[in-house]
Amino acid sequence: MKRRQNSGRGIARTICGVALVGLLAVALSWTPALAATGKGGTLRIGMTAADIAYTAGQPDQGFEGFRFVGYQLYDGLVRWDLSQGERLPEIVPGLAESWEVDKNDVLKWRFKLRRGVKFHDGSDFNADAVIWNWDKIRNKDAPQYDAKQAGEIAFRITVIKDYRKLDDYTVEFTTTRPSSFVPFQVVYVLYSSPTQWEKVGRDWRAFAERPSGTGPFKMTRFIPRERAELEPNTEYWDKNRVPKADKVILLPMPEVTTRLAALRTGQVDWIEVPPPDAIPSLRQAGFQIFLRSYPHVWPYSLNLKVEPWNNKLVRQAANYAIDREGMCKALLNDTCTPATGVVYPGHPWFGNPRVRYEYDPKRAKELMKQAGYDGKRAKTSFLISTSGSGQMLPLPMNEYVQENLREIGIDVELVPIEWNALTAALRKGFVDDQAPLGAMNVSFNFVEPFSAFVRFFHSASLPPRSLNVMHYINPEVDKLIEAAEASFDPKVRDETLGKVHEIVMDDAPWIFVVHDLNPRAMSPKVKGFVQPQSWFVDLTLPWVEK
Repeated sequence: MKRRQNSGRGIARTICGVALVGLLAVALSWTPALAATGKGGTLRIGMTAADIAYTAGQPDQGFEGFRFVGYQLYDGLVRWDLSQGERLPEIVPGLAESWEVDKNDVLKWRFKLRRGVKFHDGSDFNADAVIWNWDKIRNKDAPQYDAKQAGEIAFRITVIKDYRKLDDYTVEFTTTRPSSFVPFQVVYVLYSSPTQWEKVGRDWRAFAERPSGTGPFKMTRFIPRERAELEPNTEYWDKNRVPKADKVILLPMPEVTTRLAALRTGQVDWIEVPPPDAIPSLRQAGFQIFLRSYPHVWPYSLNLKVEPWNNKLVRQAANYAIDREGMCKALLNDTCTPATGVVYPGHPWFGNPRVRYEYDPKRAKELMKQAGYDGKRAKTSFLISTSGSGQMLPLPMNEYVQENLREIGIDVELVPIEWNALTAALRKGFVDDQAPLGAMNVSFNFVEPFSAFVRFFHSASLPPRSLNVMHYINPEVDKLIEAAEASFDPKVRDETLGKVHEIVMDDAPWIFVVHDLNPRAMSPKVKGFVQPQSWFVDLTLPWVEK
């Protein structure tokens, strides 16, 4: 390697976590099923990250940060219901009991806050705390403004223009345009304690060592790059979600062989992304293996400003060159399925694309010839990670793609860097020292419309505002995305997004590779775990049999 230092899917259905039906009113209520009962035990988790995610509020490290830190220590105004795995998670009330769109002004959304909620330090959660936290990530003149947290969340909340307190338990958000996507944005904004921030000397690094949120877990011990220990918040406002385990220990283990050895020797109870070739022997040894489809795509975001990716024919050729079936079977032992677009066939946003990227090296070579590379090899470089949230097994997968592209006349230099550095590079885009790069390999979610299309393919989403690092500009795509966002009818929205997907597949600003099946391996002593169709998990559910 050249480098420097089943399609019958459970998630192929309309996302309707927020039933945005009717023109204006949106209000949700939700009742949890059963109260949690303590089961006990210490649950030790081997993560793919090289460090514990930032614990001050808005986590880093992509969705792994939300999975193990953000959504455990903190809450949003709304949250994902991760208590089942048979259908896509829905958005349900969190720190807000209900919300609605102003009938006279569709740019205004009002959220009614839950009363009686306490931060871990005992202080009250209320509208003042909501505004304080939005200032934390939006108001550069506020003393609590944290550039790191702002950078982690900014691209997820682009539609929110303004926010204000109406009374002690009501807040109002104003959007930049009519948008049915608001709940899908505020779900990622988490709330830290203003009182605790004052207590630790108005220092976010100090706060991260002694965090205080409203979430179901409290952090009781933290050693950078080694561990974080979480214990139940016994005073949690949702008594049905008081954690069942006595303790959860998060252990960074970026090396897949290290995670595997730790599981087999009993040092951990749960590992993310076990080696695919080890899954049969793990099953035979009695370990639990969890696989389930979820909204994940593993692509390359191409730099459309440099050769050869400024040529649509080359981009299409690269997509025909990838042996996705071979990768999923021979390399990844059926822990993924082929990706021929952002979403998979059968998904309501797939549409009826004119192109279908099956493995066809002969066609790929013909397209390269049409693009002017007849007898001339193209050269490019890909920025990749060695591990990370949703990255699966990045080094062997990138080597596999490198060989596929070499066979059609594209020579790829792989440039591996640490995961957090790669996500920072992605937010920056192809500028400065990154301008000559040909692509970045970062996996993404398509949990909801904003994550699937707006942040990547709308011309207003160029960095640093969002993640259209490709500099993909298509006025027809812009128009369709805006129409989908303005529609409060899920059927109309889905049909419109299907048209977006048809165009994006044809233009090929990405190389589409695979959809992950989210493999996890656990000790037989782990009970109560639910594998949702999500990047996230509910750590309040599992416990460890003693």
